Amino acid sequence: MSYAQRKEISGNRTLAIIFVLVIQFGLGYAIVTGLAYNVIKKAAQDLKTFDVEEQPPPPEPPPPPPKDMPKVPPPPMTPPPLVRVNTAPPPIAVVESPVIPPVAPPVIAPPKPPPPPAPRQSQARSLTGSLQGLFSADDYPPSALDNNEQGTVTVNLTIGPSGRVTGCSPSGSASSTLKNATCRLVTARARFSPAQDASGNPTTSTYSQSIVWRIAE
Repeated sequence: MSYAQRKEISGNRTLAIIFVLVIQFGLGYAIVTGLAYNVIKKAAQDLKTFDVEEQPPPPEPPPPPPKDMPKVPPPPMTPPPLVRVNTAPPPIAVVESPVIPPVAPPVIAPPKPPPPPAPRQSQARSLTGSLQGLFSADDYPPSALDNNEQGTVTVNLTIGPSGRVTGCSPSGSASSTLKNATCRLVTARARFSPAQDASGNPTTSTYSQSIVWRIAE
């Protein structure tokens, strides 16, 4: 509210107060002087009461327009930064498979090797040992003793599947008498284990040995 308005309202209040005092003074005077009731009534009617209302203050004048100011363009609108929220992936349920104990492979016994074949006898073998043991001093031919014949006879024998001597071929430095005696005695006395073929069957083979004839002194 401006100062002029306040001063005007204050003057109006002062006039109203003076006017009221004058009326009150007149009423008091009429009462004192014994005026009639009509006078009091007339004075009361003449008394005009009024309410002193404060008038609303006039609207304030708008502020003067600002001086020319440089036009500043509004700042560019910057969108708010995007906030990336790292959301943890949902947990993955891991279903554990039952632990299966390792199964040992079955033990397979290797097949038994076939029994080794009996060694094949490629030559005949004497069952009586050395052929020299088949001879004695009594076997010396009498004619060879008379002629003082001595020497070594090598016999090449043919041994049949039965183990018997089937052939005799003598050689050496001894006389024919001693050679013939040697083949005769070996054929009659010698016994052999015959040789075997690839199938293990007895077969014919040969056998050789030297026989020494010597006159005892």
